[in-house]
Amino acid sequence: MKRFWLTGLIGALLTQGAMAALQEGDKAPNFKIPASLAGKEFNFSLQESLQKGPVVVYFYPSAYTRGCNIQAHEFSVNSDKFASAGASIVGVSLDSIDRLKEYSADPEYCAGKFPVASDADGNVAKAFELQVRDAEPGRVDSRGAAIDHGFAERTTFVITPDGKIAASIGGLTPKENVLKALEVVEKLAKSSS
Repeated sequence: MKRFWLTGLIGALLTQGAMAALQEGDKAPNFKIPASLAGKEFNFSLQESLQKGPVVVYFYPSAYTRGCNIQAHEFSVNSDKFASAGASIVGVSLDSIDRLKEYSADPEYCAGKFPVASDADGNVAKAFELQVRDAEPGRVDSRGAAIDHGFAERTTFVITPDGKIAASIGGLTPKENVLKALEVVEKLAKSSS
């Protein structure tokens, strides 16, 4: 009986953690943070981006890591489809802006197709009620460089121009995450036409 109770408690805690992110219908926190597009630094403003249409804000653990590389590549190759649906994309991680300048321009990943933003202190991820973990000593990226920053949980938010969250997407593989976000923005485009 104790084993069953403990298993249930652990499962509930894991579910609670995964469900902690802001959900559909919630107001998205506004933010303005350093970002890079094709290696060029600028200040990304969610409020300004929403004036042009829906924004896909995807949080990822770290540039130059396996799953994040896949996700960035998938957003890159599908960026025209997002644009056709009237949506823009921004990736957000706890990476430094210097790491993101390289990553944003890397032809294998972001390829200069969308910006990635530096939430170095994790405050933006926390505002979206995401779990943020501390840096793990000894971790290296796919290039062999040390990863010296914390990690936000992988979750994607589709935010409508009125600042509301249309979808909160988590618990999927990086590729499935991108395809689900694309499905949501295409539905939004159809419903507004």
